[in-house]
Amino acid sequence: MNNLKYKRIVLKLSGEALRGDGEIYNFDTLDTICRAIVKCRDMGAEICIVVGAGNIWRGRAGGEMERNRADHMGMLATTINALCLQDCIERAGAEAVVMTEIAMPTFARQYVRGDAVKAMEAGKILIIGCGTGAPFFSTDTAAVLKGAELAADAVLMAKNIDGVYSADPKIVPSAVKYDALTFTDVLVKGLRATDLTAAAFGEENDQVLLVFGLNDPDNIWRVASGEVMGTIVTRG
Repeated sequence: MNNLKYKRIVLKLSGEALRGDGEIYNFDTLDTICRAIVKCRDMGAEICIVVGAGNIWRGRAGGEMERNRADHMGMLATTINALCLQDCIERAGAEAVVMTEIAMPTFARQYVRGDAVKAMEAGKILIIGCGTGAPFFSTDTAAVLKGAELAADAVLMAKNIDGVYSADPKIVPSAVKYDALTFTDVLVKGLRATDLTAAAFGEENDQVLLVFGLNDPDNIWRVASGEVMGTIVTRG
């Protein structure tokens, strides 16, 4: 039964979300997240997941590694996370397809938009590895790019904080949480709803960005259902 406000969604999951309190993965956390994703699919959602790699790879070690090589290593790490998510989603009872922006035919399918849309329309959960496939672009940017490519109704940014604040509330207790923002607000104020490249792309392509806390993974299907939580970011 479709009780969703946003039927086709791109869900951005950070590598840190998969880590939980583990060293690289916390499988209890992973299983809970994947069950919530499968429930969202069962409610009628067409889902594309863009996964980060912060749990495995955090950029140039000590700032000395050549940036292109470091980013290529990060792309490989996102593919490892994509395969892990695929396994967990399948154990939760849904079919999952991994596609990568860089050809890795032994492990995953090459990303082709038409094939991706067909997979989602068939009820398969699509997982994207390798970000945009190019260095210097974050997986946040990959998420809004996929949102535009796949004509998603919304891009869901699942965070370790319950929305967008005027400052880091862990450091600044008086920080104000925003219920709604424009991408221009994010750019002008330098807010950390997403990286600035992703915000500029979202503005240009009239995206709907929903930033919410993943403290309860069921928030994924609640947000897709239209429950108001976190922060909504739209074109100004």
